[in-house]
Amino acid sequence: MSPTALPAAGPEHGHVTFLGAGPGDPGLLTLRAVEALSSADVLIAEHEVLDVIRTHARQGVSVVQTDADPSSVSPPGTGTPQLTVVDGTSTTAAFPGAARDAAHLVMEAARGGRRVVRAVSGDPGLDTYAAEEMLACAAAGVPFEVVPGVAAAVGVPAYAGVPLRDAEGADVRFVDARTASDRCWTEVGASDGTVVVSTTLDAVAAAAGELVSAGRKPDTPLSVTIAGTTTRQRTWTATLGTIAQTLKQAKVLPSPDGGRPVIAVVGERSAAARRDQLSWFESKPLFGWKVLVPRTKEQAASLSDQLRSYGAVPHEVPTIAVEPPRTPQQMERAVKGLVTGRYEWIAFTSVNAVKAVREKFEEYGLDARAFAGIKVAAVGEQTARALVAFGVKPDLVPSGEQSAAGLLEDWPPYDPVFDPIDRVFLPRADIATETLVAGLIELGWEVDDVTAYRTVRASPPPAETREAIKGGGFDAVLFTSSSTVRNLVGIAGKPHNVTVIACIGPATAKTAEEHGLRVDVMAPEPSVHKLAEALADFGMKRRAAAVENGDPVTRPSERRPGARRRRSTT
Repeated sequence: MSPTALPAAGPEHGHVTFLGAGPGDPGLLTLRAVEALSSADVLIAEHEVLDVIRTHARQGVSVVQTDADPSSVSPPGTGTPQLTVVDGTSTTAAFPGAARDAAHLVMEAARGGRRVVRAVSGDPGLDTYAAEEMLACAAAGVPFEVVPGVAAAVGVPAYAGVPLRDAEGADVRFVDARTASDRCWTEVGASDGTVVVSTTLDAVAAAAGELVSAGRKPDTPLSVTIAGTTTRQRTWTATLGTIAQTLKQAKVLPSPDGGRPVIAVVGERSAAARRDQLSWFESKPLFGWKVLVPRTKEQAASLSDQLRSYGAVPHEVPTIAVEPPRTPQQMERAVKGLVTGRYEWIAFTSVNAVKAVREKFEEYGLDARAFAGIKVAAVGEQTARALVAFGVKPDLVPSGEQSAAGLLEDWPPYDPVFDPIDRVFLPRADIATETLVAGLIELGWEVDDVTAYRTVRASPPPAETREAIKGGGFDAVLFTSSSTVRNLVGIAGKPHNVTVIACIGPATAKTAEEHGLRVDVMAPEPSVHKLAEALADFGMKRRAAAVENGDPVTRPSERRPGARRRRSTT
């Protein structure tokens, strides 16, 4: 068995994995952590840690919270752990009062041979209580393992652009200000090495005072990072003697968030001059931007991933719902025609078209083998991927523009010598344009233009989202079609004038302007990925301009309401 292979769970005691979830970025989970999560029967963690790990858990895994989540259904102040299920249903965990501490929760959850993942922030080896829980498992005969994670004291400085060591090789000391003794402060104060202090925002100044009292010079550089490795990350640079004033001037303190954990790095490596060159994370082009993606969840997935790579926080709001056609007989005849050899080609112009045909296939007990002998065309990378997932490799994907026009440019004319059949099956939406049909007919083909699905306006988003759209809570919105403009305005209202409007092409931009929106960004070609790139380029130029002018780098939503915006030619 390999060192990382999953051990067998005992029939009585089950098995527990103590897992480090890292400092906050889900991308920092190890491969071993993902493997353990995918086979877990129960997850036990604080709600913030659950947000990091639950996407890798299997459907139906039970979740036990060890802290009081604001969304918990427990009575306020009871601290009773809640048992919820990933699919959305929830019930109160039936744990007796004596078993409410985490160690008993872990052992109780492991009974009956269940696999339990006990996840903690950072690394289990540095967690205050993980060792006690491991000892409790050992005493009770519950087998366990430990999966290390990226410690906050190491990961957060890396994301803040503060290397802890370099060629000079200075010592690095780690201090937890909450438990540090006078002797500890004296030792690190007498050292000239780098000190990494885990503390809270409102206790940073006190920790700085301890170091100065112990011998560190007041002008020693200091960086303080809150919400490290997440898109909420924020870093301040100062010195031990000026940090209190810096946080006050930045209006960070006093604040209700004063109790939030931070990582402070003390030493020359945290100097502002070095951070200007090494701050790779917070300098991403769309860092912290809240971007509205008005598409269906399936369509938005890859676009949202791309936006995250630029540092943005995508918020998906479906504007279109897909429903079956009102009269399914036409679709049923066409699918039967595929099997009986009626068509030479089938052309898919959307993921929804692939989904509609696949569902009809499954209804008749068919699979991808029914496409044997039929040429398949697809518009767009997403459509092509949906076909490959179905087991069908497209024969034709536009070499240029990913649109009906682009497909027609590459589509061969009908040749009675080489084409035994002259008919094309075109499954599509009820509101699709006639461009493709007319072009295929002009090339000599007969077309069965079939309504495979209907698109209808989606239900309005929650009131909180509607208020954010109209009140300037979003930094940008991406419009990928004219219908997304009309539907978003119809179900949620017009985006605030501080929100950056990005459109996929001239037709979409025209519709946006007709609705009173000012278009800031236009994709250089009709592609959702090019649209995201264009928005990132806009954000990068905006950031560079602020730095050049000596202005603070802010997000569009942080502008003064009603501030005048310049039109971009991007």
